[in-house]
Amino acid sequence: MDKVMRLATEKGVVVFTKSSCCLCYAVNILFQELGVIPVVHEIDKDPEGKDMEKAITRLGCPTPVPAVFIGGKLVGSTNEVMSLHLSGSLTRMLKPYRSLS
Repeated sequence: MDKVMRLATEKGVVVFTKSSCCLCYAVNILFQELGVIPVVHEIDKDPEGKDMEKAITRLGCPTPVPAVFIGGKLVGSTNEVMSLHLSGSLTRMLKPYRSLS
């Protein structure tokens, strides 16, 4: 769990993914369209990936990927991110992390 929390707090927006996950891709594209370039950690390419999956689940994420952290706090997976986006809350949460380009 220590590794997950350390990585989750290294930048403003962090997403734990798997390289073959289409929902992970969709979440990353959404962030990019909202002007945010998240830090992406593909846990299937990490030697500690299985332990990271377990840690993400223990933190309360309903599915281990995508696991989205904003400002070091777990937001959740695809359902939570999309709900926040549809309500307009996601844009406000991401405002401090938007790129200027």
